[in-house]
Amino acid sequence: MGEFELIGRLFRPLAEITRQEGVLLGPGDDCAIQRVPAGHDLVFSVDTLVEGVHFPGQYDPARLGWRALAVAVSDLAAMGADPVCYTLALTLPDADEAWVAALVSGLREASLAFGVALAGGDITRGPLTLTLQVHGVVPEGQGILRSGARPGDLVAVTGPLGGAAAALEWLDDPQPPSSVSPLLDCYHRPVPKIDTGRRLRGVASAAIDISDGLAADLGHILEASGVGAWLEAAAIPRRYGIAEASLEQALYGGDDYQLCVTLPSPALAMLPGDVSKSLHVIGEIRSAEGLYLQHPDGARELLTTGTGYDHFKTE
Repeated sequence: MGEFELIGRLFRPLAEITRQEGVLLGPGDDCAIQRVPAGHDLVFSVDTLVEGVHFPGQYDPARLGWRALAVAVSDLAAMGADPVCYTLALTLPDADEAWVAALVSGLREASLAFGVALAGGDITRGPLTLTLQVHGVVPEGQGILRSGARPGDLVAVTGPLGGAAAALEWLDDPQPPSSVSPLLDCYHRPVPKIDTGRRLRGVASAAIDISDGLAADLGHILEASGVGAWLEAAAIPRRYGIAEASLEQALYGGDDYQLCVTLPSPALAMLPGDVSKSLHVIGEIRSAEGLYLQHPDGARELLTTGTGYDHFKTE
């Protein structure tokens, strides 16, 4: 099957099924057209996933479709944006119709779950790679940045951390124990916190989605805001049913796609009950630089924040 047959038989129907009001023109022309509502800002981000780097070889294509879109949309959630549409640049080693159909089924499920439309894209031959650009909108001036954290703000996360990292040892197991199913779900089917991000607009002082691990991503907030923080080790959520991730996995594992947010303490009481209950307060912003972890025995540890995963780092 050729490029244009793939587009016509698989991707154009996907665009029709997932069409959103803000997309005036989808696939089929030189460009897509998106209308930004009056009083809103356009928010966009791009993510690339490469086989063998971001997902294992021979990875299930339906899972890949869901995961690729979820990872991209998570950036919009961190900004408090409403997702609208995305484009997909797909590089394939060969035009395997069954494989692409399974990928599209995963994209379709995620598109409908997240309320985001396929607006266009490109297909070419090469090593398996997906590049997604996601577009969203946010009320003018209300995008949640990384640079707004202030001393005294609380540090909170939207759910347990470390599950995806803990799942890695089970990815190749054909019959993993049922106890690790929640961990595997964290890796295969991350769910971006779109509604929580939206409801944190005007409340959170800073936010980021956790893709590289809590220490690295909170480190981005601290650097952008010119502050430091301390965390309580015992307060960091790590339990998934009867399974539990290690503290190391929660701090450095990544692929969680929970939100890490900072907010003034009084603001916590302003949030709707379901939102405030979903937030786990794990620490506080301090004026002195550095990210410190307080252990239950009283020991205090300076955490390595670094810059997150570096694709070009040499040993």
